[in-house]
Amino acid sequence: MRVLGVDHRALGNKPRLSRTSDEPSHARIEKWLLGRIDAGRLLPDDKLPREEELAAALGVSRMTLRQALGSMESRGLLERRRGRAGGNIIRERQIECDLTGLPGFTEQMRRANVRAGARVIGVKRVRAGRAVAASLELGRNQDVFEIVRVRSARREPLALEETYLPAHLFAGLDRRPLTGSIYAIMRRDYDLAPHSAQEWLEPAVATHAHATLLDVEPGAALMLVTRTSFTASGVAVEHAFDRYRADRTRISLRTSVSTTVSAELTADAVG
Repeated sequence: MRVLGVDHRALGNKPRLSRTSDEPSHARIEKWLLGRIDAGRLLPDDKLPREEELAAALGVSRMTLRQALGSMESRGLLERRRGRAGGNIIRERQIECDLTGLPGFTEQMRRANVRAGARVIGVKRVRAGRAVAASLELGRNQDVFEIVRVRSARREPLALEETYLPAHLFAGLDRRPLTGSIYAIMRRDYDLAPHSAQEWLEPAVATHAHATLLDVEPGAALMLVTRTSFTASGVAVEHAFDRYRADRTRISLRTSVSTTVSAELTADAVG
């Protein structure tokens, strides 16, 4: 850990907050610190100068400085540790996984301007368990392909994918290379691309098996995304459990008020 003083070269030139601007001082402080992170000057585990020293060097109150630091903390870029050995510690920048529009992991990483990687742990044809069969609307004794992969970004494991596809719809899938986008294969080779999905997001903890594959400690925080995907004609084609490292990812999802809800609100207002 580097403990930085107010004149450390990693901080560069400090913002001139005395200049008149429509942008509040705390926003300019945050932008300055983010710029140092993006430039590779402030590194993960760097400890910023003491708040009173940094505030004095910037010519602002501690409250103003804390607004900037609090915003960075909420974005996962800063850890504020308490106690005598505490302080404000720069964290590894999290990767935003945008789930809007049912993207696969490859597309999520493209949106984040990060190159995706995949390591296939196992592909096998198995009898569908009760929950998977129900989700995929399969009859008794029908098989599915179970695909387990570790997805990576910035050369680090980021997510563990456990995917189930109906075997009768995807004949020969287990003989194909699966280090790229499975959605692309489903669309290109089988004309069964996912079009809509029901997804559930919930916190989870890493088991020993998960921890080994994701390079985290057992019990580490994960974000579990459970998903059942359907084609445009309503055929269930995928049931999946995606476990994301909570220390490396932020899940985002853009939503809007549906046409039905808008119509109901309009009717209520008129009535």
